[in-house]
Amino acid sequence: MSDVAYAGPLRPPLIYLASIIAGLLIEPVAFVPAALALPVGAALVALAIALFVSSVLRFRAAGTPVPARQPTTAIVRTGPFRISRNPIYLAFSLFHLGIAIWVDSAWLLATLAGAVALMNWIVIPREERYLERRFGAEYADYRASVRRWL
Repeated sequence: MSDVAYAGPLRPPLIYLASIIAGLLIEPVAFVPAALALPVGAALVALAIALFVSSVLRFRAAGTPVPARQPTTAIVRTGPFRISRNPIYLAFSLFHLGIAIWVDSAWLLATLAGAVALMNWIVIPREERYLERRFGAEYADYRASVRRWL
């Protein structure tokens, strides 16, 4: 058993980066009206950045590392962690969605679906098992009171 949340090769930032690059390499297939692409896409990207920064600041305030390859030292329940157990992954997803809309590429939506599937069925369950082992009832209570994504 690992003493870190996720030591596997599928690192969340790399999953999303690879899926964004893959989506951008495929010829775009438009899916939003041109007048909405920039304002809606940019707003989602800005929201994602704000959510990411807020989440990282909450981790730092609690004295626990952000990277899942380092041991978690605390369950963070404040800020965005009150409404989602995975606001950083939610931020990555919103960022990806914002780029998809901004550049108007349905292929980026398809690659986002793949990234979310990997996160939801491989990365997050492994992290949850780790947190259950490490924090027991404290994590079980948090898990019961806050949704995984939103």
